[in-house]
Amino acid sequence: QVHLVESGGGLVQAGGSLRLSCAGSGSIFRINAMGWYRQAPGKERELVASITSTGGTNYADSVKGRFTISRDNAKNMAYLQMNGLKAEDTAVYYCNIRLQGRSWSPSQDYWGQGTQVTVSS
Repeated sequence: QVHLVESGGGLVQAGGSLRLSCAGSGSIFRINAMGWYRQAPGKERELVASITSTGGTNYADSVKGRFTISRDNAKNMAYLQMNGLKAEDTAVYYCNIRLQGRSWSPSQDYWGQGTQVTVSS
């Protein structure tokens, strides 16, 4: 079993910052990609940022220059530093980790429970 626990969401004023954390635990052999997604009310879930096992990153155009994704492989952690927050960043943010539970098992996606980020204008 694999569990992902997110933390760091909350209420912040426009222009402020938040740092989201995602901790993976359980049967983990190798973590491949890690990512953050978000879903606003009435909208589909969208990719915010992702990072590969070698550190390559990808960002949604709407957050480029404001958000930074990072990972700590030794701790099975992913982070999302969010600066210059805007009202349109308000959403539930989900951590996603693609990993192998065993050396012989295929990669699978796991999701956190989500953490609410609310930006007041």
